[in-house]
Amino acid sequence: MRPLFHPAIEDVRPEAILHALSDPERAAIFAQIAGGSSGGTCAALANICARVIPKSSLSNHIKVLREAGLIRCERQGVEMHNHSRCSELDERFPGLAKAILSAYGWPPGEEAKAD
Repeated sequence: MRPLFHPAIEDVRPEAILHALSDPERAAIFAQIAGGSSGGTCAALANICARVIPKSSLSNHIKVLREAGLIRCERQGVEMHNHSRCSELDERFPGLAKAILSAYGWPPGEEAKAD
C-alpha cells in the first residue's frame, strides 16, 4: 500500500482547512473525530450524519480532511484509525477549527477537543 500523505503543520494552509470544513458532512466527521466519541475508525464514522455515508464518499471525505491537515490517519491491521490534529492546529491557527465547528452548532469546548 502507498503511504498516506500528511502535510507538515507548517504546510497547512487556512484555505485548505476552510475548503475541507465547507462541506457539512466533512465538518460532522471532523467534529466526531475531534470529539473522540467515534472510536476514530472509518466504520464508526459512516453513520454520523442523518444518512449512512457510502464507503467511497467516506474515503474521499477522510482524504480531504487528511490532506488539509485536520486529521492524521494510521493503519492498524485492516482498520484505519483517525485522530484529530486540533492541538497542532491551535498552535498554528488559534481557534480556527473551533470557530468553524461552532458555526455549525457544535460547542467548541465539547466537540473540538485537543488530542
